[in-house]
Amino acid sequence: MNIDWNKTPLIPAVAQEDETNEVLMLAYMNKEAFELTMKSGYAHYFSRSKQRIWKKGESSGHTQKIKDILLDCDADTLILKIKQNGVACHTGRKSCFFTSLIQERTILDQEVNTDIIYGIVDTLYHTILERKNGPEDQKSWTKKLLDDKELLLKKIREEAEEVCVAINKEDDEQVIYESADLLYHTLVGLGYRDISPDRVRQELLRRFGMSGIAEKESRKK
Repeated sequence: MNIDWNKTPLIPAVAQEDETNEVLMLAYMNKEAFELTMKSGYAHYFSRSKQRIWKKGESSGHTQKIKDILLDCDADTLILKIKQNGVACHTGRKSCFFTSLIQERTILDQEVNTDIIYGIVDTLYHTILERKNGPEDQKSWTKKLLDDKELLLKKIREEAEEVCVAINKEDDEQVIYESADLLYHTLVGLGYRDISPDRVRQELLRRFGMSGIAEKESRKK
């Protein structure tokens, strides 16, 4: 039996610790990610948020060495039997499944501080998504912005103007302060649209080495 790629271009792939059978995470694979996994012996996935293939551990070093791959009876779901190097979750926990809805609490402690590994932008973006998916009665400025698009857009405009004023008239510290405010509110805007900041980095990489004039001309095509 082979994977039925005609049914769907993305299939769920459950990563399971080979020795303990502990379920660590769920991600998705397209055909290219699957072929890279088979060829390299390490798990590769297709990120729906980043819209690209990524090797698990490409930033953190927390790779997943493949021990076996199991295909289900419908030929559209995989279990990856893996040896996890480090932790599986971007939060620094061994497993991505650490919140008990029955107990209403976190049941796994953080093992690794991932702020340095992933960088503050990625960490902040994931925190914004946590606020977005949090309870309706959760009180935070981020949640308030996410629940009120007009307020969010107003704040992004205000912060952009304040950066311009600071660059024109203020000292360096004020420029940094206002730029941090703009970056935060822009990340909330990306979170509102479910657009990973990694896609912004990909766009910057695409433009690297290209003149501004050529880049603008390419948009017209």
